[in-house]
Amino acid sequence: METYDPLKAPDPVSWLETDEGERLILVLDYHSEAGDELPNEELHASLHVAVENQAAMGQETPVQATIARLMQEGLDRHDAVHAVASVLAEHMHDLMHGGNVGADPNERYFKRLNELTAAQWIEDYGSPSSG
Repeated sequence: METYDPLKAPDPVSWLETDEGERLILVLDYHSEAGDELPNEELHASLHVAVENQAAMGQETPVQATIARLMQEGLDRHDAVHAVASVLAEHMHDLMHGGNVGADPNERYFKRLNELTAAQWIEDYGSPSSG
């Protein structure tokens, strides 16, 4: 892969064949070229990469379907990635702080993704924006 554009789904095979470090650089380059000022560029890019990795896995996770649904609800793909990333970040926080995640830690995460709506994300995080 030579470039990343969160408004377009990367080819899943090419994305997953690209070295993880290179994926991170591609995301950082996109945001830099877009002029986005982010409080923590590396964390932001890491969440993008994690969401794109899960989306590229297809039906193994609900991420690809969640992004598609959020786009049908009015978000552009970049904001849909951010919405999923917000759920992922919350899930990771819960895991790191010993939250009760049950026998399958992904069950709660997947449930939250299935419940996520564009309207809810906009209400919680404000209007869609760049970044």
